[in-house]
Amino acid sequence: MNSVTVLGLGSMGFAIARLFLERGRRVTVWNRSAGKADALVAQGATLAASAADAIRASKLVVMCVYDYDAANTILQSPGVAQALDGKILVQLTTGSPEQAREALAWAHKQGAAYLDGAIQAAPSQMGQADTPVLLSGDSAVYASVQVVLKDLAGNIAFLGDKIEAAATMDLATLSYVYGATAGFIQGALIAETQGLDVGTFGKLVADISPTFGAFFKHEGAVIQSGDFTISESPMRISIEATRRILLSAKASGINAEIPAFIDGLFQRADKAGLADQELAALIKVVRDAPQQ
Repeated sequence: MNSVTVLGLGSMGFAIARLFLERGRRVTVWNRSAGKADALVAQGATLAASAADAIRASKLVVMCVYDYDAANTILQSPGVAQALDGKILVQLTTGSPEQAREALAWAHKQGAAYLDGAIQAAPSQMGQADTPVLLSGDSAVYASVQVVLKDLAGNIAFLGDKIEAAATMDLATLSYVYGATAGFIQGALIAETQGLDVGTFGKLVADISPTFGAFFKHEGAVIQSGDFTISESPMRISIEATRRILLSAKASGINAEIPAFIDGLFQRADKAGLADQELAALIKVVRDAPQQ
């Protein structure tokens, strides 16, 4: 399968099309603003007059646009549904699990195979050996396009047949990222308040990140096993540490919203009798939280 169509030429879509070209693929592109294709056409891409024409040009269609609203507008444009019959649509527009399920149902009605994905990298990071992309859907469909999609990312995580798996894991990993971002900002505030170099703080965080990545991998396995016997980090250590962070913030007169929230979770864990379990047992507190 040496021919591929790319729908959407924003920053990420452009990077995707460029990588396919650089790997020697025959690439057809389409974008609502045709001018965005000029540089790609100069490199050998074919600009289609319509989304339907672009889809007809290749067995494999890769789509990456701003959101599912934009994607659905394109997919509902004249001739697209008919053109998708017999094609493989790989949707790399980030969406929700529910949107992935709806997209699969719609694609199957048109006679198309469908994979749902989430790119976890910036456009400049695409095409590298460690570029992470999540994909889910029919395993046989994935096997048929795996080699082509490796042009985009060396670290593709295929998460199985459940179509919503990629979108779900994208939400899960982003939850980690934004939680860590909030903690990082609080840490920067602590360093700044004491007149220390925030750049040095950033370097320290980078240096410890591989170790903590391995730690969280272990904690994930603990949660999956359901055995919270202490194996790496007793909960009581974190109960004390998060309370210390909160008290220090209050004593320094700095914003304490983030440490107060985190301390609240660990205090609930303490009251629930989880102090002598593995740190991952904090999930029990979150599971039992009242629905908002």
